[in-house]
Amino acid sequence: MRHIILTALVSMAAAAPVAAQTADMPSWIDAKTGHRVVRITDAPGNYALYFNYNAYTPNGDTMLFQTAEGIKAMDLKTWRIRTVLKKPGVHLLFTGHKTRTAYFSRRNRDGVDVSSAIWAVDIDSGKVRKIADVPPGSRIDTINADETLLAAQIAERPMELQPGSKGRDPKTDQAAYAANGPDGKPLPYAEAKEVRLDERLEAKIPMRIFTINVRTGEQRTVVQSTDWLNHLQFSPTDPTLLMYCHEGPWHKVDRIWTIRTDGTQKTKIHHRIMNMEIAGHEFWSPDGKTIWYDLQTPRGEDFWVAGYTIATGKRRWYHLHRNQWSVHYNVSPDGKLFSGDGGDSEMVAHAPDGKWIYLFHPHDIPDVAGIHAKNAADLISPGTFTPEKLVDMSRQNYKLEPNARFSPDGRWLFFRANIEGKPAIYAVSTEKRNSLADDKPQRSGEAGQAEQAGPINCPIFGR
Repeated sequence: MRHIILTALVSMAAAAPVAAQTADMPSWIDAKTGHRVVRITDAPGNYALYFNYNAYTPNGDTMLFQTAEGIKAMDLKTWRIRTVLKKPGVHLLFTGHKTRTAYFSRRNRDGVDVSSAIWAVDIDSGKVRKIADVPPGSRIDTINADETLLAAQIAERPMELQPGSKGRDPKTDQAAYAANGPDGKPLPYAEAKEVRLDERLEAKIPMRIFTINVRTGEQRTVVQSTDWLNHLQFSPTDPTLLMYCHEGPWHKVDRIWTIRTDGTQKTKIHHRIMNMEIAGHEFWSPDGKTIWYDLQTPRGEDFWVAGYTIATGKRRWYHLHRNQWSVHYNVSPDGKLFSGDGGDSEMVAHAPDGKWIYLFHPHDIPDVAGIHAKNAADLISPGTFTPEKLVDMSRQNYKLEPNARFSPDGRWLFFRANIEGKPAIYAVSTEKRNSLADDKPQRSGEAGQAEQAGPINCPIFGR
């Protein structure tokens, strides 16, 4: 029955008129969770930004994404989608924290950046301007809070992670990883990826992190290393504070670091206390006060979302169970809720039932009877999550990572999935059965099946 409903929704979408002012989007109530799911677009080449890249305008009224046609903007009040830049081959990088600007480069058909420049497009006027020239082979990951500096990394020479890999899987939008174990037998995808990451780390290729002044074009080296440097993220509020990682197998590297743009105050954020402890997929809280990350003590056995407060070094850890582990976590704009995008049984948690989009309600563990240890303020503050399932992802191929992110008002999670067979961008309501003024869904004849809402009239829906 569910398949029939989804098929009907696809047919409805295909029949809908396609125009800039058309806001009809198929939606349904997830049968297992009771939350509304909306398919925003399944246009060819659709791409929603990686979970830690800014996708919103400074006032939170617009979300940016891309398709094969170019860069798109969705009005978060009306949910109408329009084209900002019609130019195939562009690669949307991120949206500015201060101005209504989308930054982009160019990539070839295999997803390799071929641009020697970074460009910007005004989200409202569509006017394009060149921001800076960059050395060939550079990867621009982030822009600072006042949009004066770009941060990039570049290696002395490129190294292909999967030798001989050609193209990308049309269902998962990912290059394949393959490797044999010590016994000569093929490894599962996740373990094969670890082998390839380790090979890249051990290649010891000289590389550096550098900034580019947006006004003058001046380049300044921040870090040099033969370690693999990656995952650059400027603080969303402090223009001179940069977070980056030492890439590779997480149990082998000290991953999470911060540094000032002048190269000072280099700080390791997490200190390992046991063998096979891992920490990674780090991200900033929207207020820039906390770095959050996936922590496992040890790998694949005990799971936490861990936080590090920049100003004080205070640590807060929230515990999760195996099925709740997620490829990526995120935090709501007000810091009161967390999300997780789940994972499959081959991934690090080996979760038997982990394929869900989750909403997590955090709870601190208080001192018993108000009795405190003398050094309680210096210790890790523990907590737990109460999980709420939002989307059944049982049909998801997790080689395509969902990368869920909260909307600026916290009422929606946007994510990318192939639950209907091909990549598409979706939204799910964080409020159960988010209803429409003109929506009176009828329950299907079979108990427990999804309710079909039909296309959404987004001017009503968005509020």
